[in-house]
Amino acid sequence: MRRLCAQVRSFEPGLQLLMVNQFGINLGFYMLMPYLADHLAHGLGLAAWAVGLVLGVRNLSQQGMFWLGGTLADRIGYKPMILAGCALRTGAFVLLALAGTVPALVVASAATGFAGALFNPAVRAYVAQGAGERRVEAFAVFNVFYQAGILLGPLAGLALLALDFRVVCAASAAVFGVLAIVQARALPARRPAPDPERTSGWRGIATDWRTILRNRPFVLFSVAMAGSYLLAFQTYLALPLQARTLLDEDNGTAMGVVFAVSALVAVAGQLRLTEWARDRLDPPKAIALGLAVMGAAFLPLLPGPHRRVHGLSAALGLGGLVACAALLAVGAALLYPFEMDTLVRLSGERLVGTYYGAYSTVAGIAVAAGNLAVGGLFDLADRARVPWLPWTALSVLGLACAAALTGLRRTGHLRLAPGPAPARTPTVA
Repeated sequence: MRRLCAQVRSFEPGLQLLMVNQFGINLGFYMLMPYLADHLAHGLGLAAWAVGLVLGVRNLSQQGMFWLGGTLADRIGYKPMILAGCALRTGAFVLLALAGTVPALVVASAATGFAGALFNPAVRAYVAQGAGERRVEAFAVFNVFYQAGILLGPLAGLALLALDFRVVCAASAAVFGVLAIVQARALPARRPAPDPERTSGWRGIATDWRTILRNRPFVLFSVAMAGSYLLAFQTYLALPLQARTLLDEDNGTAMGVVFAVSALVAVAGQLRLTEWARDRLDPPKAIALGLAVMGAAFLPLLPGPHRRVHGLSAALGLGGLVACAALLAVGAALLYPFEMDTLVRLSGERLVGTYYGAYSTVAGIAVAAGNLAVGGLFDLADRARVPWLPWTALSVLGLACAAALTGLRRTGHLRLAPGPAPARTPTVA
């Protein structure tokens, strides 16, 4: 903890505030979202299709609109988009507490997602610009706060859920409201450096997007990395499905353990993993290694039981789930800071918010399409009695992504001009 505090203090106040802000964003979001589906289905009595619609709209409005949020951040400035996103999510969570009809819930869900599309690219672009050549270190610290919010959010939500779901919504809305007020008062304004070549208006936006689409290294990097987001998402899809298969109605406690281990590994190991990789590997190698670890994460599930189990078998099955989640967290923590830094370098440090937005949109499309494929593999595995099939496919995907990154590095697509060596903060025992 002292080491983390020392590194946080080494950055400018604006970055420090955004790191705490990201903790608050994830605290407020994960306080509510894990319990929304149950509220819709059992609290409001909605049909399954309506629950799927509400949740799907949130994902689509966020992932599909990241490109717009990034573009607006580059055009208007980072701070206005961060404030707008936090304010919009405050109102959306209030509406979720009050809504009782499908149309109102869809509006609230869409607003929740769009809010994330507004502030996420802006936050990352702000951190990238403010950190300068210390981007890798800054994003490593940023991810510690990010994962800490994921760890504590569900626990806070569970405690408040004992009172009422509307209390959870109110608390989540209050978190975002406070974030908006604090940042409005304390976050220094920051926007991209003036670009004399940039054209204003819609024609200028179209020109920016053509520039991005013509950036072949960026496009190839985005495609190669898209699989990592699908792999990471399996903590919310494939692992809960396996927990339900193994433990039936006891799966809730098991998944609580899995989520906690995943976040704890990232929080505890992020800074050490980043320092280790920075001393030994160049960024593409670090990213490729992280992808390989994420692919290997599913191997512990291959020999495990694939039906309802008890006693020792249940413990072994849970151990496989925990090992998978821990390795996914290690792989993601290993690659994340270098991934974020590589995006800035591929952009030429121009249109950074737009590049982050475009990258996130590609990742969102990959997750949506990939989850359909993963679900289909589970159905096929069940019919054909080949339970190892989904885990094998996910492992192969991770290794294929690692091979693709290695190929891009060897062909020179990721040959980036290195900046000055990043300054190191004192190591605190």
